[in-house]
Amino acid sequence: MTTADGTRPRHAVVVGAGLAGTTAALQLADAGLSVTLVEGRPRLGGLAFSFRRGDLDVDNGQHVYLRCCTAYRWLLDRVDGAALAPLQDRLDVPVLDIGTPGRPRLGRIRRNGLPVPLHLAAGLATYPHLSLAERASVGRAALALKRLDPTDPALDGVDFATWLGRHGQSDRTIEALWDLVGVATLNATAPNASLGLAAMVFKTGLLSEPGAADIGWAHVPLGELHDTLARKALDSAGVDTRLRTRVHSVTRDGNGGWHVEVDGERLDADAVVLAVPQRETHALLPEGALDDADRLLDIGTAPILNVHVVYDRTVLRRPFFAALGSPVQWVFDRTAASGLKEGQYLALSQSAAEDEIDTPVSELRARYLPELERLLPAARGAEVRDFFVTRERTATFAPTPGVGRLRPGARTQAPGLFLAGAWTATGWPATMESAVRSGFSAAGAVLAGFGVRHAHPLEEAA
Repeated sequence: MTTADGTRPRHAVVVGAGLAGTTAALQLADAGLSVTLVEGRPRLGGLAFSFRRGDLDVDNGQHVYLRCCTAYRWLLDRVDGAALAPLQDRLDVPVLDIGTPGRPRLGRIRRNGLPVPLHLAAGLATYPHLSLAERASVGRAALALKRLDPTDPALDGVDFATWLGRHGQSDRTIEALWDLVGVATLNATAPNASLGLAAMVFKTGLLSEPGAADIGWAHVPLGELHDTLARKALDSAGVDTRLRTRVHSVTRDGNGGWHVEVDGERLDADAVVLAVPQRETHALLPEGALDDADRLLDIGTAPILNVHVVYDRTVLRRPFFAALGSPVQWVFDRTAASGLKEGQYLALSQSAAEDEIDTPVSELRARYLPELERLLPAARGAEVRDFFVTRERTATFAPTPGVGRLRPGARTQAPGLFLAGAWTATGWPATMESAVRSGFSAAGAVLAGFGVRHAHPLEEAA
């Protein structure tokens, strides 16, 4: 392949075809580079994927995004998948509390169309799971949070719980509001979360624009978005995508280029993007690529457990809810997306699941089925047709205090070698948004190194 003037286009190899690698590959190909995308798995999508279980299409875990996730929304548009993962018209989160005897009490976290911060004021004023004094304290803490700068390095060393305590937040307030949102977005409880990352989540999602926290999720299997449609987009862009292909080493070639050794072949490249998890990146990094490469090994990981239950009848008549007073965190109706024709399929998303990630299925069944019956009276007489568990032991990087100083940027000290992944220095926690943003950053750094001006999608949106 040659360009119009007869020269060979620059060639980039992207290692890893999760959302970060897919984004980087699309950006580079759209800018006119020749791109090879290499992935060891038999599919695209990284840790946001689907699989078949009998007649069901099952997502490995429930993934959601927010209206403020502009990078991930770009990716959905780029692969023609936006209509398959729609957003709520307005934020509305049903919250069931079974902390007291009797029928579960329903509350809602929702917004109206007023400007920030009035968009949440009415919903907070009627939120039944907090006392009047607790609701007032939340408002004061929110205003204090709005004044923080999430990029301030000093915030990275403080845990979120300490800050909440200093601003009058009770244990109940943390459970019923701050952790309800924070555990799902950060994959950590407040004592284990960096204040910098927590401030970023709450400022961006709840205190930036009225609609910023409106929730979106895939109404089809994730594999249709992140694998099938992504592969079609990559093919259309001219990307050479190679699945089931393992990368063994990445080395300099002595002439300013790179050699990428894959199964039985050497790929020559002008630039390489490593879009794989931090430990795999550490294993592939050439000596001297980072000042202290071992710091990558200090970036911890956090698990997410997903419990899947198929009933013989409908037991939930809303698309999702969050729970209080129960080990259950968030429950989603996945019936239509899975292809189930009779009954109902619910997926429980359990973040910060260190205590349960290795618990046997039998124990999880004994724990969660009674909890669902407490939350959903209609489940008490229903037959459980299937119960199974998916476990992602390293679902995200751990957002612990101090993690910010460990996260590297896209550029390394080795010219032509770049990093991507939700764990890199995007300013976001480990979300699909962070992964896509890292792909933008890596591709932008590659193109800048080649003197190619290619507009960043978020710059265009701005």
